[in-house]
Amino acid sequence: MVEKLIIIGSGPAGLSAAIYASREGFEPLVISGATAGGQLELTTTVENFPGFPDGVQGPEIINLMKKQAEKFGTRFVQDDVTDVDFESNPKVITVGEKKYEANAVIVATGANAKMLGLESEKKFFGKGVSTCATCDGPFFKNKNVIVIGGGDTAMEDSNFLTKFANSVTIVHRRDKLRASKIMQERTMNNGKIKLLFNTVVEEIIGDARVTSVKLKNVLTDQVSSMDIDGVFLAIGYTPNTNVFKDKLELDEQGYIVTSEEVKTSIEGVFIAGDVADKFFRQAITASASGVKCALLAREYLSELKG
Repeated sequence: MVEKLIIIGSGPAGLSAAIYASREGFEPLVISGATAGGQLELTTTVENFPGFPDGVQGPEIINLMKKQAEKFGTRFVQDDVTDVDFESNPKVITVGEKKYEANAVIVATGANAKMLGLESEKKFFGKGVSTCATCDGPFFKNKNVIVIGGGDTAMEDSNFLTKFANSVTIVHRRDKLRASKIMQERTMNNGKIKLLFNTVVEEIIGDARVTSVKLKNVLTDQVSSMDIDGVFLAIGYTPNTNVFKDKLELDEQGYIVTSEEVKTSIEGVFIAGDVADKFFRQAITASASGVKCALLAREYLSELKG
C-alpha cells in the first residue's frame, strides 16, 4: 500500500500538519518516533500558546493535538525512522525491518536542546531549569538567574531575561565570549547582566525548585556556591537529522536547508518546525510551518493525482 502522505515526527509541527492533511481526507500516517511529542513533552506550564489564557501543560497540548488529528483519520506508528529513500517514486521510509511507501513526505523531527549532562539538571528541568528563555522568562520576575553559554543565543537570552529577572549572570567555561561583537556590546552595556568566565556548573541544587548552583573555576579548580532561582541553558541545539544525511541538504550545523520556507530540492518532500528553524524555536511557529507543509502537500498530491 502506498500512503498519500507520511509525516515523520509528532511535535506541534508534525501534529499540525496531520490535522490539516487529515481534515482534507489524505489520511496521513505519522511516524511519531519512539519518544513522541517533541520538546513540549518536556515542558511544564506554557502560557504563550494561543487559546489557553490560564496556561496549559506542554504534554496536554500534544495530547489534545494528537486526539484532534486522530479524530479526522490520522494514524500513528510509534517508532523511529531508520532510513529514507526520497529519490525513489514513491518515496520509501524504513522503520526497523518494515518499509512504508508514500507519495509525499513531511519531515518534522525537531531539534533537542544541548544539555550539560548533570543528573541534577534532569531533576530540576521545569522546576527552575529551562532551555527556553522566551517561554519561561516571565516566570522569573524579580528573581536571580544564570544563563549558561557564550554565543549569540546566550546573549539574546540574557538580555531578554533582564526584562523580568532582578539579575542575570552569564556563566561561560572559556575566557572570552563566542558571540558576535554587537551582541557582546549589548550585553556588556546592560547593567543587570554580570559575566562569569572560566566557570562551569558542577551541580544544580534545590528542594522543590532550584535554589543554588555549585560552580567550579576551570583554571583554579576552586568550587563555590551561588544562590540562584533559575538556570537557563543556552549552549545550542542538535537537530534530529542523522537519518537524513546524504538524503537531504544539511547546513554546517546539521539543520535541513529549505527554500520558500518549507520546500526542499526534492518534489514532494517538505520540512516543518525546528529541524530547519534555528531562530524562532517556538511551538506556535512550528505549528505554522506544519500547516504550510500540509497545504503544499495537498497541492502537490492534487497535481500528482491529476
